[in-house]
Amino acid sequence: MSEPTKGRTRDEMAARAARELRDGYYVNLGIGIPTLVANHIPDTLHVTLQSENGMLGMGPFPYEGEADPDLINAGKQTITELPTSSFFNSAESFAMIRGGHIDLTILGAMEVSVGGDIANWTIPGKMLKGMGGAMDLVAGVKRVVAVMEHANKQGQSKILNRCSLPLTGAAVVDLIITDLCVFACDKKGGTGLTLLELTPGVTLDEVRSKTEAAFDPGHCA
Repeated sequence: MSEPTKGRTRDEMAARAARELRDGYYVNLGIGIPTLVANHIPDTLHVTLQSENGMLGMGPFPYEGEADPDLINAGKQTITELPTSSFFNSAESFAMIRGGHIDLTILGAMEVSVGGDIANWTIPGKMLKGMGGAMDLVAGVKRVVAVMEHANKQGQSKILNRCSLPLTGAAVVDLIITDLCVFACDKKGGTGLTLLELTPGVTLDEVRSKTEAAFDPGHCA
């Protein structure tokens, strides 16, 4: 009996998401896997990371023993500052987001639909810290990338025909990166999902078997 396919790790998913960054971008990273993207930005790429709690210009995570407890991102993780970092109140930070001044946001997700809907903020009946800035990000940022495990702990697809959890935003996701593959999402409702690439070692049949939503296999067929 063959062993189950090993897809991308969380860190490898973050590295793949970092490939979506472009020189000069202002970028917001959500909590969870997206925060790891900061560790995969090439030195040759000039990207400015923005946080909802009032920071522009975040560095990577600090080394052990070098963390400043007063320097955190929106997910309350300790981070580092850069010589170019600036600090301001959260109202100004949200004004940047709502005003369309952020080029890209990379967010975690619990569910994404074939039409680009995303659910990533609550599971009914469970305790949560709060909404955070997710709704503002998906509404105000120019491009939205969702990074997530392809299936939940029960093995059920998280890429659905229709999200079952409360939505964060409708028709907002442009790209889905999972441990198994990468999908382009036509959030305007034209072509739906298109498979852009498979994780090395993952087959098209495996992705089909673990994806509820229909998709165009593209050049991966």
